[in-house]
Amino acid sequence: MSQKNAPEQSYIDALSWLALNPQNSDNAYGFVAGLSDQERTELLSLADSNHVILRALKPLYERATGAKNLQLAAWAENSMAEERKRIANMLEHMERVCQGLEDSGCPTTVMKTLDHWPDIGNDIDLYSTADDQRIVRVMKERFNAEVEPRSWGDRLAHKWNFAISGLKEPIEIHVRRLGQTGEHTDLAKRFVSRRQQKAVDGKTFWVPAPEERIVVATLQRMYRHFYFRVCDIANTAALVESGTINYGELKRVSTFAGIWPGVATYLMIVSGYVERYRGQGLELPKLVIDGARFGVEKVHVRGKFIRVPIMPQGAALYSEQVTRTALRGDVPATFRLQLLPPLAVAAAVAFKLTGSDKGVW
Repeated sequence: MSQKNAPEQSYIDALSWLALNPQNSDNAYGFVAGLSDQERTELLSLADSNHVILRALKPLYERATGAKNLQLAAWAENSMAEERKRIANMLEHMERVCQGLEDSGCPTTVMKTLDHWPDIGNDIDLYSTADDQRIVRVMKERFNAEVEPRSWGDRLAHKWNFAISGLKEPIEIHVRRLGQTGEHTDLAKRFVSRRQQKAVDGKTFWVPAPEERIVVATLQRMYRHFYFRVCDIANTAALVESGTINYGELKRVSTFAGIWPGVATYLMIVSGYVERYRGQGLELPKLVIDGARFGVEKVHVRGKFIRVPIMPQGAALYSEQVTRTALRGDVPATFRLQLLPPLAVAAAVAFKLTGSDKGVW
């Protein structure tokens, strides 16, 4: 790892060692110890984007303390203190909003945000089976929330973003639908019908069952963004190692939704990435291995994240989803999915002209 003008590949590599295999992260520690103040600021920004500030900096702090590198230890300690303060504020607001929605007849599940624990996401991501009008009314009347402008994609997906006083992070609520174009309705219902309680820092939240946690991660990484963050690898590895996933149920529901190849491929990529840093991948059943279309050999670091190629791999998964959805006779979902390519083109054009695709996605 080059210590001067270190590329983002080296930063991602260091964060991966620290978050995935802290006991064997000597090289990562030496790399960070040799960075300039500006480079550490860049590393911290990347850790934030990948949601691993606490998981990466805790072992770094412990090693720095043991090596009596007081400057590095102080930097790590101060960075973690700031992040813990942000997290505490988010949890306070999340608990209040979730309870308020539940009390108002809006069953609500926290998606993704708490999967990163002890880290946390940069927004509060919720799903509810209530209707749009009730969600908006409760958020406005109970929390004096402001409705953020909605993009074309937001309207298709029935997604709302709210801002409330005292919380810098947005609250994103998916209403009755999931997927980039809101194509999943039956699948979405499971996020409330099968939800489980999770205690976090003395507070209790409803979160998806393990199978739905894998499904929503797959929808985000393999069918929308086409990139992984370090947290996605760490979160899914921990979930697989917990032994709580029912793979038969996971295959059944994701096959019905047309995304089983994406789910299996997602898990294989995670396993391959874990193997790079631990020397051994995850124990996945044969049905996952057989269902995967490719593995970690196809991903690469570019920019802030670990990229999945859109062409031809991502496009092939999308095409298979459309075909399977059409074959099961779900005309509305098929129509919505067919809107994705022109929406993606519009987003690319908007980004090229204005530097932002916010009005589209």
